[in-house]
Amino acid sequence: MHAIEVFFIDVILPLSLERNFTYAITKAEADFIKRGVRVAVPFGKNKVYTGIVYNIHHIAPTAYEAKSIHSILDESPVVNQFQFKLWEWMSSYYLCSMGEIMRAAMPNAFLLESETIISLNPSTEFEVNSLKDDEYLVCEALQQQSSLKVDEINAIIDRKNSFPVLKRLLDQKVIALEQELSEKYKPKLIRCVRLHPNYQHENALQELVETLKSASKQREIVLSYFNLANATKQIKVADLKTKSKATSTQIKTLIDKGVFEEYHYQTDRIQFQDSEYGASTELNTYQETALEEIDGLFETQNIVLLHGVTSSGKTEIYVKMIESILAEGKQALYLVPEIALTSQLVQRLQKYFGNQIAVYHSRYSQNERVEVWNHVLNQSENARVVIGARSSVFLPFSNLGLVIVDEEHEQSYKQFDPSPRYHARDTAIVLAALFKAKTLLGSATPSLESFYNATKEHKFGYVAITKRFNNVLMPEIELVDLTDKYKRKRMKGHFSDRLIAEIKETLEAESQVILFQNRRGYSPVVSCNTCGHTPECPNCDVSLTFHQYRNQLRCHYCSHTMAMQQFCGACGGVEIDSKGFGTEQIQEEIEVLFPEAKVARMDLDTTRGKYSYDRIIASFENKEVDILVGTQMVTKGLDFRHVKLVGVLNADQLINFPDFRAHERSFQLLQQVAGRAGRTDERGKVIIQTYNPHHTILQQVSINDYDSMFVEQLEDRRIYKYPPYCRIIKLTLKHKDYNKVNEGAEWLAISLRHVFKDNVLGPEFPVVSRIRNQYHKNILLKIPQNQSLVKTKSVLQKIKMSFSSTRDFRAVRLLINVDNY
Repeated sequence: MHAIEVFFIDVILPLSLERNFTYAITKAEADFIKRGVRVAVPFGKNKVYTGIVYNIHHIAPTAYEAKSIHSILDESPVVNQFQFKLWEWMSSYYLCSMGEIMRAAMPNAFLLESETIISLNPSTEFEVNSLKDDEYLVCEALQQQSSLKVDEINAIIDRKNSFPVLKRLLDQKVIALEQELSEKYKPKLIRCVRLHPNYQHENALQELVETLKSASKQREIVLSYFNLANATKQIKVADLKTKSKATSTQIKTLIDKGVFEEYHYQTDRIQFQDSEYGASTELNTYQETALEEIDGLFETQNIVLLHGVTSSGKTEIYVKMIESILAEGKQALYLVPEIALTSQLVQRLQKYFGNQIAVYHSRYSQNERVEVWNHVLNQSENARVVIGARSSVFLPFSNLGLVIVDEEHEQSYKQFDPSPRYHARDTAIVLAALFKAKTLLGSATPSLESFYNATKEHKFGYVAITKRFNNVLMPEIELVDLTDKYKRKRMKGHFSDRLIAEIKETLEAESQVILFQNRRGYSPVVSCNTCGHTPECPNCDVSLTFHQYRNQLRCHYCSHTMAMQQFCGACGGVEIDSKGFGTEQIQEEIEVLFPEAKVARMDLDTTRGKYSYDRIIASFENKEVDILVGTQMVTKGLDFRHVKLVGVLNADQLINFPDFRAHERSFQLLQQVAGRAGRTDERGKVIIQTYNPHHTILQQVSINDYDSMFVEQLEDRRIYKYPPYCRIIKLTLKHKDYNKVNEGAEWLAISLRHVFKDNVLGPEFPVVSRIRNQYHKNILLKIPQNQSLVKTKSVLQKIKMSFSSTRDFRAVRLLINVDNY
């Protein structure tokens, strides 16, 4: 007798679990299931989750009995083998679970979850008199309708939470629960009509028109249909309604009469306008030389850093490289740090690549993201070039030829919460390596790590462009001493006389102005002049920021809000004063100073809507706005042709920040914002207001001296053991109990010091030590270049396991952030 073959699958669940779980499948299921398809599986007592099949084998689990799967959700894999390799690397490098990566990688619409269905228990008799009113209402509804969902029961008994009622009915065995999977993705269907086959020949058409003589409106609809049929094959009901000025009911009457047939076709939610596209523009001498150097370096190197000053025409070089990759029949990934950049880029790249472009970022709806995912998975012509923010690295590429990381120095590429805490630039380099593809990192102000890897370690190739396009001069940068200006009483609000004069001159020349202040809201601190009391967030250890447009105080950490106070909450005083200033206050002041100018604001508060970025950028590009006030959103690679002046209201806020990268980031941010000025034929001007004009970083910014900044900062990093000389892993402990966090942090620090000696810093409370009612405490682990990263992480995982299994610390959350920068 032959032994019966038993099959099992390992499934990745979208949960923070240390391992994957094994489920039993039949021989028939094993013949159908492939690695990378989705399956619905039971997990826990009565939950059903969507998992991804990671492995198919014959080995039964020893710790538990394998359950059977619920159902198979796909005919073919939605996750390919390259993605699995990337997930494996991320899990190992960033010390996170495959489930956390799966949840971050896949559009939520793919992750079906169960909904609880309630029905009456047929095996239980119950006395109506023994039920409470709300219990009776539920049973009465279930007698009318065989099953209901939790939301429906909430509505019936008019409560937000019906669980206490349902629990009582469950205890009495009056009701039964079951799980139903809900599919979140719904394809977009367009409703169309076509002429019924009975009326396809000419005689029948004449008869039809004759028949409808008495029904003039219906006859008009039919004639409108023929007009539209001459221009397009598919006649949308919406277009027919517009053309004939008819109602839905009138068109439905013709469908019911058998004159029209109704049908639907599936379409993409995201559709770019069809446009003529062709070869890219000719490069200038500097760009041509840079492109030749990049191509030459790619013969021996897989990664090249392109260090081109602002407005040097890096995008045109990227376009040429994408063209050559598409000619080879491969896909290209173009990463940008901010969603705001994608709309400008799409418009520019459409001129060259038409509808071969797909865009992917978090402002898209779940259904839109599924469509882009499927296009990339199926190597569709509509997704040969993908432009996107950091999450684009997770898309299911199968023929990637080139990865471009624009503005590679940007902090936005690092994901801080939730897990996986990955860096998109580093992940993109690994992704490209899986395909043996090339990676191009581009920036006007490269990160110290990338510049070090390119110029000192020679791990990357290095190409520089030192001239702006059309040989336009770099902007003239002037530092204005605020201490002197306040002393001489030459300030109006937060504007110096120099800045006001330059704004006036720029507006008179019919050019545009950008004003940069890296704080949103009206005022970061509100306090009482009598007792000094400052309203603070009840959930976090921070003062509330005043937002004037809503007349409310808001926490920028947990979004707690309260109405602006008319009198002090502590002493009842009525003299409430605001300290500091944000973009709202700057907008208000500039509107008073220049009432004729059209002013717009671009910060997190004005860009919450899906298309709000596009609207603000479009109106500024079209010169509908004269002055744009913004946070660092306005600094990141945007190309405005008519900006002649950039004003930085207070540079000191950037420099005086408790972080080892503060000076590097200040230089990058100020250089980038300065780079928005004078990008065409006329030299731009930048005014930087500061209380410390002699600060080294500001002096380096004023003469565009990246090399001096790099040498100086690198030496500091070497002395104090920071990247690139050391890797950093940050461990954060969180709990609502202050003492528990303290005890856990001390235990963890002692355990780490036992192995890593002096390379452990902390534990220390961060600047904001309580967020959302949870105390935070940090420990930094430094890993020198000569220390094995793999062995370090292995030891760290063991210490983490010991920490989690210690009874006193089980409730304390431990977050690990690898490469915390």
